[in-house]
Amino acid sequence: MSKLLGALDQGTTSTRFVLIDAGGDVIAQSQREHRQIYPRPGWVEHDAGEIWRNAQTVIEAALAEAKVSARDLSAVGVTNQRETTVLWDAATGAPLHNAIVWMDTRTQAGVDQLAAQDLGDLVRTKTGLPLATYFSALKLRWLLDEIPRARARAARGEALFGTIDSWIVWNLTGGLAGGRHIIDATNASRTQLMNLETLSWDEELLQIFDIPADCLPKICSSSEVYGDCVGALAGVPLAGALGDQHAALLGQACVKTGDAKNTYGTGCFLLMNVGDTPRVSTKGLLTTLAYKLGDAKPCYALEGSIAIAGALVQWLRDNLGIIGESSEIEALARSVPDNGDVYFVPAFSGLFAPRWRGDARGLIAGLTRFSNRGHIARAALEAAAFQTREVLAAMVADSGLEIGALKVDGGMAANDLLMQFQADVIDAPVVRPHQLELTAIGAAYAAGLAVGVYESLDDIAAHARESRRFTPDMPKEERARLIASWEKAVERSLGWAI
Repeated sequence: MSKLLGALDQGTTSTRFVLIDAGGDVIAQSQREHRQIYPRPGWVEHDAGEIWRNAQTVIEAALAEAKVSARDLSAVGVTNQRETTVLWDAATGAPLHNAIVWMDTRTQAGVDQLAAQDLGDLVRTKTGLPLATYFSALKLRWLLDEIPRARARAARGEALFGTIDSWIVWNLTGGLAGGRHIIDATNASRTQLMNLETLSWDEELLQIFDIPADCLPKICSSSEVYGDCVGALAGVPLAGALGDQHAALLGQACVKTGDAKNTYGTGCFLLMNVGDTPRVSTKGLLTTLAYKLGDAKPCYALEGSIAIAGALVQWLRDNLGIIGESSEIEALARSVPDNGDVYFVPAFSGLFAPRWRGDARGLIAGLTRFSNRGHIARAALEAAAFQTREVLAAMVADSGLEIGALKVDGGMAANDLLMQFQADVIDAPVVRPHQLELTAIGAAYAAGLAVGVYESLDDIAAHARESRRFTPDMPKEERARLIASWEKAVERSLGWAI
């Protein structure tokens, strides 16, 4: 049989291993959820040990499903939830604390402290990122300050920092027996410690955030051979690593300036390829690295990050119990003809782009005795579309580029009701691809590029296939009314957490 590519997709709520052929078609996959740990309001943690155990389980299960072994794979890539921060013992391999998840807000006091010192502009100039609880640097500082002896051990290289890609790569390449302590450049760009132009750790930023350099991983490109895997993948080159949204951008073949995609996962993440020069945002977006493939020039992107999208559907399932399975949300939302003037602002961790309001909190507005759970379900879906519209408007203003169509992926992109509403509120076509879960496919593409399965980005772009196109079908007056009501609801959510 022809050689396959593998990708380990470590997300916010689950871990998947996917096998694809060279044409980008999924041959087999296995997925397992991990616990969401909430020690206090606003705090979100994961057990990094559980994540690694799940990773091993899904790798073995997918190989078994496909009836293949490691020798049938050309290479493996990794993609991961970004910003989530792990600190582990270099001598034992054990995490020193639960991983602090990207949406965690415990570092707000640190954000306020740096803002009061007027350091926001400097940090943004160097990293493309605003001061926010979102990013890794303050999470790492919290771990170093709160774990006994952690700071001293980190300064001696006895405690190792990484985002989840670093943790997975270290374990996949041997762990205590010579595992590689690296981070890919896209994930490094989300730590707030990497200089976006030099793609290296920045001494001034390390001083500002009080981070010892000896605990940091080596920054590598997104597509190169990092080493050979161990365990079930023994001998397979580990050759690609990207943060999940960057992997989705590559999986969508958004390789030309102006190409844009939105991934509907736990959150929503809209990225636009802006070429080989970083573009500074004035509209509340992030400037980030799109990808760095081998020795080629880095490619940059504008990004708008939305904290809560699919996580809101999970919340309706787990906290309110109005659905039994996440897949039931569309049918429930279709049980009513419209939202009944109900609006759901899911600011559980504040609002990210383009507003960046850490003081916002979630609310449901417009409830009357007429309202029912169908209206709430519909409002929850529409919240993802309303937030995406805000980010897209900011992106068009920042870039000066009109988006002819929005490419979409992620689990929620399978929801026809949401995709049609998305097209209606942005007044532009929404394009759903043949494969929805493109984060894993993008990581596999990066690995394939590194080992010669693909010769160029053009080879990858040739595999992009459209499944369905949603065209706008809403009167402009109705669109304007809905947007105005949504914005009114958002205003009510601001200033709640002081």
